[in-house]
Amino acid sequence: MESITTDVKLEADELNSLLKSLEKKDWISNTTFKDWTPEEVVAHLYYFDLMAIYSYQNKEKFKDEAKFLATTGGLSTSLERAVAVKNRLEVQDSEDLRSRWYDSCIEMCSIFSTADPKDRMMWFGPDMGARMFITARFMEMWSHSQEIYDLMGTTRKYSDRIKHVATIGVKTFGWTYVNRGLSVPKDIPYVEIEAPSGAIWDWNEPNEENFVKGKASDFCHVVTQGRNIKETDLEVVGDIANKWMSIAQCFAGGAEDPPKVGSRAG
Repeated sequence: MESITTDVKLEADELNSLLKSLEKKDWISNTTFKDWTPEEVVAHLYYFDLMAIYSYQNKEKFKDEAKFLATTGGLSTSLERAVAVKNRLEVQDSEDLRSRWYDSCIEMCSIFSTADPKDRMMWFGPDMGARMFITARFMEMWSHSQEIYDLMGTTRKYSDRIKHVATIGVKTFGWTYVNRGLSVPKDIPYVEIEAPSGAIWDWNEPNEENFVKGKASDFCHVVTQGRNIKETDLEVVGDIANKWMSIAQCFAGGAEDPPKVGSRAG
């Protein structure tokens, strides 16, 4: 647990540095992710880091906030729901939001660093083990950070920490289909991707007729729906692999379609 929470803190440090470079106008500019602004993005991360803490330490508070979130389901757009969450936090301004998000993220890491990896955590949907739970928090922060990198036109430097995202991407192969009411294929694609360090990561049995190969960063952007598969250099072979990459979704919630080509690029 200490290893993954350390990686979450390092990723938070990088996002925090990026956020400190934003001017006031940037905080309220629309990103290419559902028109959320950086304020909505950071508020979303902050709120659900708090929910993670409640899930571990204060289950009654978690249940109360879950009831609030259920009321936002009646709002018509993702942006309206994101604004409702931001307003719930009652922050003073963007600097207050940034500071409170960062502090809560570090607190979350401190709490989970000593948790039993097998502890079951309440969440929205099935409970999760503590290790997978905190890994999912890493994935969400990494994927949402991209929206701000795109907005600012800043080139992102990738680290091998993204293996956490890739691992979730591989493990949610079946979820991608189940979430859409589709039958899960028996033949799971072989995945072989190159880490930012040059190391090779692979999952599943080698299969030259059903595989995904390429850069780990490309794979992570596809499974988090930060980029359309056609905007990457991934090599995808086989009907199953191609279908998976066209609908891949490693995050919870209802089925969502990947972005259209060019709609999420910076």
